[in-house]
Amino acid sequence: MREYLLTLLITAAVTYLLTGPVRKFAIVAGAMPEIRARDVHREPTPRLGGIAMFFGLCAGLLVADHLENLNEVFAKSNEPRALLSGAALIWLIGVLDDKFEIDALIKLGGQMIAAGVMVVQGLTILWLPVPGVGLVAVTQWQGTLLTVALVVITINAVNFVDGLDGLAAGMVCIATAAFFMYAYRIWYGYGIEAAAPATLFAAILMGMCLGFLPHNMHPARIFMGDSGSMLIGLVLAGSAISVTGQIDPDRLNLFSGSERSTVHQMVPAYIPLLLPLSIIAIPAADLVLAIVRRTWRGQSPFAADRGHLHHRLLEIGHSHSRAVLIMYFWSALIGFGVLAYSVNSASMWIVLGVVFLSAVGLVMLLLPRFTPHAPRWAQHFVPPRYRRYPEPPEEAGQPGTEPGEASSAALGDATPASASVTAVPGANGATAIGARTRSTKGRKVRI
Repeated sequence: MREYLLTLLITAAVTYLLTGPVRKFAIVAGAMPEIRARDVHREPTPRLGGIAMFFGLCAGLLVADHLENLNEVFAKSNEPRALLSGAALIWLIGVLDDKFEIDALIKLGGQMIAAGVMVVQGLTILWLPVPGVGLVAVTQWQGTLLTVALVVITINAVNFVDGLDGLAAGMVCIATAAFFMYAYRIWYGYGIEAAAPATLFAAILMGMCLGFLPHNMHPARIFMGDSGSMLIGLVLAGSAISVTGQIDPDRLNLFSGSERSTVHQMVPAYIPLLLPLSIIAIPAADLVLAIVRRTWRGQSPFAADRGHLHHRLLEIGHSHSRAVLIMYFWSALIGFGVLAYSVNSASMWIVLGVVFLSAVGLVMLLLPRFTPHAPRWAQHFVPPRYRRYPEPPEEAGQPGTEPGEASSAALGDATPASASVTAVPGANGATAIGARTRSTKGRKVRI
């Protein structure tokens, strides 16, 4: 565990220290696209944060290769090299997209090639534990198709959810923490060395996200871009593929006792199928809904819009930070809920706890509908969103105040009367946005 923690900390430190210089490089290189209609941020923000994350990945693998115990992962398995090869390819495609906006079909082809590179070097699904059937061996072509499909789905799911400051990195970090605990339990608790690469990949992925998050939290100073979102999506998929089908039920001593107890004891063997899906449950749901929504409208599935889950949270009245925290909550609930069920699937307390926390999450989703309003006498002591009545207008004869300014002050508007501000009806926080600047020309960006 100490070596895993050391690898995680070094990965996080390298990512954190490199993100600042990478931000300056992105500004100089012009990797600051125009603000689009679907964007939430108000100021031009540089991309290419994935550069720092990729070098953090390289640093983590390099350090692990020189540690006494983790060195065995590189000696007995080719999976770390396969992951690095696929990550380098997908990272390069992401960097080009952040700078030049390449076509979506080209990115899809690059994702499939990166997955194929990992398959060729041995990072692939070999067999599947199917409930009620047992172990099912897959052919080489079946394993390749399953691996490529899982990598492409995971990459695009993470890419789709990367719409708010700190959202993708935080959700992936939380879900990967649950996956790390599961993989470490299988490797250390049951002595199955085949789970060691997945444990290492999860530790490095957590370090990449933790190192980048301080720069990416709202208000973000840099975005990870496709170079970062596709990279962490591929590493997440690689971790799941590495452990899927690598658990031998005979090593877990599962086939003992009654048939009912055997079914409960077989849960750890089935979790490799469930936990990777639970990790990307929210991004995958967002991906499926986006495809259905765009196809129903007659648009391309790759056409961008403002209909993602995080956009919906903003539209119903959540602030930027609250929307991110809600997504964090649901990601943690699903990931750690599946993890707890894998440890003790027969416990009713775990089911009741998940149900209770789900109810709490639903209340958080509907929180803007129950926003209280302060009485008139308390208007000056509460934040603006809790005020029901407008502030009383200033007297027209006050020195230095024009009639137009007085009416503007009566609404609590700090902007000049000539400014054109367009607010989203019924929204507050990050959704109460004004007129967007379509070009970065002439704007000063603090380096």
